[in-house]
Amino acid sequence: MGQRIGVRHVLSFDVEEHFQVSAFWSDARRQQWDRLESRVEQNTLRLAELLAHADTKATFFILGWVAERHPGLIRTLVKQGHEIASHGYGHELVSRQTEHEFREDVRRSKRVLEDLSGSMVCGYRAPSFSITDRTPWALPILVQEGYLYDSSIHTRFQPSENGGMQGCVREVATTAGPIFELALPTANLWGLQLPAPGGGYFRLLPYSASRMIVRQFEKTGAQFVMYLHPWEIDPDQPRMEGPVLSKLRHYLNLKRTERRLESLLRDFAFAPVVDIVQPIRDMVQSRVQPGVGVCAVPR
Repeated sequence: MGQRIGVRHVLSFDVEEHFQVSAFWSDARRQQWDRLESRVEQNTLRLAELLAHADTKATFFILGWVAERHPGLIRTLVKQGHEIASHGYGHELVSRQTEHEFREDVRRSKRVLEDLSGSMVCGYRAPSFSITDRTPWALPILVQEGYLYDSSIHTRFQPSENGGMQGCVREVATTAGPIFELALPTANLWGLQLPAPGGGYFRLLPYSASRMIVRQFEKTGAQFVMYLHPWEIDPDQPRMEGPVLSKLRHYLNLKRTERRLESLLRDFAFAPVVDIVQPIRDMVQSRVQPGVGVCAVPR
């Protein structure tokens, strides 16, 4: 089947090392990051190769920590026409940070990514979607630090408000000004909004189920927000010790992810956030300064 035309969906990747995932977090492992085997560059370049074969661009939410250690990766992604966005600097959950620590983290990440890409970084996604009602100060700080959109809030396992598919963007008023929230998609089942495929859910469900859900979004004219991590196409990554549930979540179906992603790219049309989410695109274009690249377009 060729790519479906009509609705173009959002494709995004959270670029982090396999050992940085929250499921295996510990302060002791954090101290070992620079001594553990790095696989993020080779995995991300493999993703870029798959996207090139499918003539598809995406948004890459990248850790500042990764960008500093792999500057050539950032420049390659920009050269290929992908959007560069922020995943924070050190992969700390927002809920574990103070307001000051969060501000320093998102500011440092933005500065690193903009220096390397030569383009304005417009978007942010928190590690493990950890902006919640316990961190009401997070969105105003993002506005103050120059971010135009956020993609960190997941409404999974909450009561359904409208009984249907939910996504993709809404404008949020904060004490510092407006910001757009690009929500992760959910689908209604038994009165709850349950996670739609992406990340571990994409690996857990058979591809036929994922395809069916994305098609349901298309029927309503809604854009689907797909996310994955580079480590999810790497079945040969070193295994880490940790809780049984964490190991199950992290390593389940890694051998199948790349093939499923290829099928997704064949069956549906995708693009970066700033190319196709119209309210965000309009805001970005209104804010850009002459001579400055717009979100991954090099100067």
